[in-house]
Amino acid sequence: MPMNNHMSEMHDPDVSSIRIDQSFYRKLLVVSNILNSQRDTESFWRAITTNIKDIIAWERAGITLYDAELDSFRFYAVETSMPIVKLKCDTIIPRKGSAIGWVYEHRTIHVRPHLQSERVFLEDDLYFQEGLGRMINIPLLVRDQCLGSLNIGSVQSGDPDAETVEFLTQVATQIAFSIDHVKSYEEISQLREQLARENAYLLEEIKGRHDLGSMIGKSEKFKKTLELARAVAPTATSVLIMGETGTGKEMLARYVHEHSPRREKPFVRVNCASIPSGLVESELFGHERGAFTGAEQSRQGKFELAHGGTLFLDEIGEMPIEAQAKLLLVLQDGMVDRVGSAKPLAVDVRMIAATNNDLTQAIADGRFRSDLYYRLHVFPITTPPLRERPQDIPVLAEYFMNQYCQQFKRKCQSIEADTLERLIQYTWPGNIRELKNVLERAMILSNSSELIIDDTLVNAPRPESGEPLPRNLKDLERVRILEALERSEWRIEGPLGAAKQLGLNPGTLRSRLKKLGIHRPRYSSA
Repeated sequence: MPMNNHMSEMHDPDVSSIRIDQSFYRKLLVVSNILNSQRDTESFWRAITTNIKDIIAWERAGITLYDAELDSFRFYAVETSMPIVKLKCDTIIPRKGSAIGWVYEHRTIHVRPHLQSERVFLEDDLYFQEGLGRMINIPLLVRDQCLGSLNIGSVQSGDPDAETVEFLTQVATQIAFSIDHVKSYEEISQLREQLARENAYLLEEIKGRHDLGSMIGKSEKFKKTLELARAVAPTATSVLIMGETGTGKEMLARYVHEHSPRREKPFVRVNCASIPSGLVESELFGHERGAFTGAEQSRQGKFELAHGGTLFLDEIGEMPIEAQAKLLLVLQDGMVDRVGSAKPLAVDVRMIAATNNDLTQAIADGRFRSDLYYRLHVFPITTPPLRERPQDIPVLAEYFMNQYCQQFKRKCQSIEADTLERLIQYTWPGNIRELKNVLERAMILSNSSELIIDDTLVNAPRPESGEPLPRNLKDLERVRILEALERSEWRIEGPLGAAKQLGLNPGTLRSRLKKLGIHRPRYSSA
């Protein structure tokens, strides 16, 4: 009879065992399908806490992972039906003296079947206070490495049956491989994102390196600036570059980077004035997923991107006062805290800042921290305005002309004399950036072999009082040579001689003196 057959199966231990095995392995398949479909740790923990109760019919289930820096374990997923919960998500359990630590060290399962009468490890009293009678800790093993533990508790006391222990071991194995898989997937995603960001920075860096050609000039002020840059470049010292807008502060920062041991690492630029005040910390220090509205995934900050290289903070005077305090901490201890993270990251970054503001006045007004100022002001360099280095204007103009000749397919070979005179006489409130823009506009409009700049592009102001401006390049050269000779008391050679100041060979300077008809006054010393 079918009924009798059914009854006989119910009492047949082999048949019952098979059914139990099938039930366990169907659940194991569910575990695998759920866990292997996750691609990030956030969704992974949600899947665990949402589904583990349906898979494992016990009153408490938790997952801990080992943190080497803390030498402790942190609960990342907890599912419980108990009214009292002592061990929650983010609870930290030390390795020494804990059941989880024992499992981690011995790489094997541990069962405490009678928590009411026997509590062995640190966390057992807390489990007992929750009302549990039994606790099972199973190691999460991947390639002989223990990641943490699966912790299953029940109100019922007593030793679990062998099938249950075997099933939990298989579940723990699936969880361990899934954690390893998710972490590997996240690392690949982060590396892909980092490579994309670094690629963008490298492209900008290549462009910047081409622009270093504009770091040219013959004036003493410009030469002194480059000497300071070359002197500080080999060190890790912070540099503060000051100067008017358009004087080439970023180019000077790149120059320092290119002459430093960090030249093969990234040069990362941040314009502090262009970042909304609420996003400065995220931009500089990065953020974790969910740290604020719109933070859908973790993101590296500029400090992490510049690791091993140089971070250039342009317009540092515009940084919000709240972010200045955190920047000061990073400069002091070399550790970055992402927004929304409690785990600091070590960074090795050379800091260069720039400003066109008077930071001492900003300190007096309460807009800039004095302690940050002194931290940045270790090695100050001032970029001279173009009006203080007029002898460099012809050189720069020719450089930009040749650059735009190639870009716009023009055939200009020289700059018309009157045009060059106007360029020299102009005061250039926008400095090198303005000169570059004027040359670009002029080249777009030019179709001849000689570049002529219209009066509408450059209106050279006439002096209101004092000595007249040099009328041409020859007069300008005469003025600069006479200034150098007077400073050197008409000495031509030697380390303090005029030739050294002008960057000329003494023989070349004597030839120019003869050509310009310059003679030493009789009252001058030899």
